[in-house]
Amino acid sequence: MCEMEYRRKNSSRSNSGSGEDTLDRLLPAVSTSRRKSSTLGKTEPPLLRTGTRTIYIAGRPPWYNEHGAQFKEAFVIGLCGGSASGKTTVANKIIEALDVPWVVLLSMDSFYKVLSSEEQALAASNDYNFDHPGAFDFELLVTTLRKLKQGRSVKIPVYDFTTHGRQKDWKNVYGASVIIFEGILSFADKELLQLMDMKIFVDTDSDIRLVRRLRRDITERGRDIEGVIKQYNKFVKPAFEQYIEPTMRLADIVVPRGGGNMVAIDLIVQHVHSQLEEREISVRALLATAHQSQPLPQTLSVLESTPQVRGLHTIIRNKDTSRDEFIFYSKRLMRLLIEHALSFLPSEACFVQTPQGQEYEGRKFSGKGITGVSILRAGETMEPALRAVCKDVRIGKILIQTNLDSGEPELHYLRLPRDISEDHVILMDSTVSTGAAAMMAVRVLLDHDVQEEKIVLVSLLMAELGVHSVAYAFPRVKIITTAVDKSLDDLLHVIPGIGDFGDRYFGTDGSSSWSDEEPQEPHSCSSEV
Repeated sequence: MCEMEYRRKNSSRSNSGSGEDTLDRLLPAVSTSRRKSSTLGKTEPPLLRTGTRTIYIAGRPPWYNEHGAQFKEAFVIGLCGGSASGKTTVANKIIEALDVPWVVLLSMDSFYKVLSSEEQALAASNDYNFDHPGAFDFELLVTTLRKLKQGRSVKIPVYDFTTHGRQKDWKNVYGASVIIFEGILSFADKELLQLMDMKIFVDTDSDIRLVRRLRRDITERGRDIEGVIKQYNKFVKPAFEQYIEPTMRLADIVVPRGGGNMVAIDLIVQHVHSQLEEREISVRALLATAHQSQPLPQTLSVLESTPQVRGLHTIIRNKDTSRDEFIFYSKRLMRLLIEHALSFLPSEACFVQTPQGQEYEGRKFSGKGITGVSILRAGETMEPALRAVCKDVRIGKILIQTNLDSGEPELHYLRLPRDISEDHVILMDSTVSTGAAAMMAVRVLLDHDVQEEKIVLVSLLMAELGVHSVAYAFPRVKIITTAVDKSLDDLLHVIPGIGDFGDRYFGTDGSSSWSDEEPQEPHSCSSEV
């Protein structure tokens, strides 16, 4: 708990000279928190809340190139310092001043080792050394930080300081542009140091650190003052002198006084901003000029253009078709498309007994599960067709929108089943033009450890450029559609095309009112269902 928060919570208590108040008065005053303002003077966080959904307005730009491979790794800031030196306060002030949404704070405290029964007994009597390098699971920590730096989804353990053990449910984290990793032994492992782009040491007076630790362990972790002092003298102070303080020489920046040193924090923020600007890339522009005059890939399957399919296209492509008819005939075409896509899932032979007592050789799905993932908003229109033909299918959602200034796709929101990596995934979008949004959605699935060959991209209509973009970047992804149009206009609309499918289906005029059409589900900014 930071000092300002602690004082707010205790401001309503009487000044009776309690132990907690006495400890609080020993601490130096902390500067008032401030937030970096935009040119319009607004201080609201970049969030949009619709019903029970929370969506980032400031989306995550592409973190991969036109080949689908990661182009830029997350920028990792390592924060080291003694116990209760103010590392978390410094981290939060950096996050606040950065004023960008895709920042992850990773604490070394989450990676304490699981204690044996003997070690649990020592911890209960304050005789276990939690400040020794041997107390941390460095192997898991390095693996987790490396995956997160590479842009992949990770699971982080949740440590309970009262029971000295990990909780059953781990936390899923994904989508970092900046990672702030803080801990007392952040600089103690060579592999960890190699993953850091900036190393910061928070240098705080030992007396202040002791007072903070007393207050924290007594008020937050339910420990008595004698036990805290015993542990400090026996383990904390010697560990700082032996393992932590010597690593100060490895730091790029030393921050005296912790969170109160706004000059140092401002310099750190300026450097991070400059690094993020250098890592920008224009993916859509590269896609628009690539794959010209190439044959359509073998991974593409187009629904046979029967008179029925051709007739459905005639109705939904007609600009004079009413909204009711557009919805009705689109749903018919979606049903045919989903049925066709399911035939590309793996199956195996099986035998059943008919009611006449005869044996019949049939087929059954041989995978573990199927998850449908819709690219919001128009991709959601395909969910009913999938649910109708695939019993107990799970549904995930990804919101990708185009930044009107840069022209780049941006990831704003995702919600995926936590064990989606074991499933075959049907990725749904109504139309694909350049393929930029579809590529981003596929990259998200790969970052969540879905196997590329288990992804099936389905779309009512695709442009040749979009087909080539996805197939070139992800050659093992199956691409299923009802029609492929030849070209795009100057605004990157499919020609002859179908118009804006979402606007025609939902009856909107291209404004941001899409959120009013979405089902009210308990969504949040996470990647779990």
